[in-house]
Amino acid sequence: MLTAEQVKEFDTNGYLKGGVILGDDEVERLREELDLVMEGKSVRRPVLNRNLLESETKLYDNMKMSVNEKVVQIVNIWMASDLFYRHACHPVICEEIAQLCRTDTLRIWHDQVQYKPPLSGGPTGWHQDHPLWPIIQPAELVSAWVALDDAVIENGCMWMVPGSHKWGNQMKHMASTPDFKPYHKEPGLLPDDAVVEAVPFEIKKGQVGYHHCLTWHGSPHNRSERKRRAIAVHYMPGYTRYEPISGHVMDRYVEVKPGDILEGEHFPVVYRRA
Repeated sequence: MLTAEQVKEFDTNGYLKGGVILGDDEVERLREELDLVMEGKSVRRPVLNRNLLESETKLYDNMKMSVNEKVVQIVNIWMASDLFYRHACHPVICEEIAQLCRTDTLRIWHDQVQYKPPLSGGPTGWHQDHPLWPIIQPAELVSAWVALDDAVIENGCMWMVPGSHKWGNQMKHMASTPDFKPYHKEPGLLPDDAVVEAVPFEIKKGQVGYHHCLTWHGSPHNRSERKRRAIAVHYMPGYTRYEPISGHVMDRYVEVKPGDILEGEHFPVVYRRA
């Protein structure tokens, strides 16, 4: 359980480092399972298994990339792996996310692996999560990002912009300098006290980091000889509604009407406070 001081830190910054919640053996088992899914050797399949750099081109303005760079993105590995589903149900993660969301019920929106291979790992451009999820409201989801390798500056850890979750949807105005510093194309649209300055969010192997779905974040290239693997689970408070304004890869799994609570077998409840 998080302390009152930790919850306040999250409310202020839009992100928080949690504890080490996976031991070495647990991490190794997840790594082995990830290899099977990436190689297409699992019995079931995730929703997506692709090179993110070939599809989300709008995130990469001003970034210099070579043709062999990749970020392996797997969406809903929990649907392909019972081990990753049990991870999504991790009692510590779920209880702490529920605290941060102030909810008594949590569902999985979806999960996401992003693997940056050694030397050729590409960037993940500056973004906010919720604007990329145009079928759910309100923008009050929180993600749990667990490192399967030490995620440090050298191998492309995430960077965060403190307080940016309070600035609303600014996705179309966000950009990056060639050296991966974020900036706003129309700074007059930001609050007067807004400071667009990123800080590294280094996470140890097995450690969890939390971030709000409107927090500005991104991660640069992995030029090191170390892998950078991680599993992020995006959790919905129990009151999250299906409100489609455009398409999303999870749309075909929705079985409720617009305006209804987003629930169903593909959005399972993983936490309910007694």
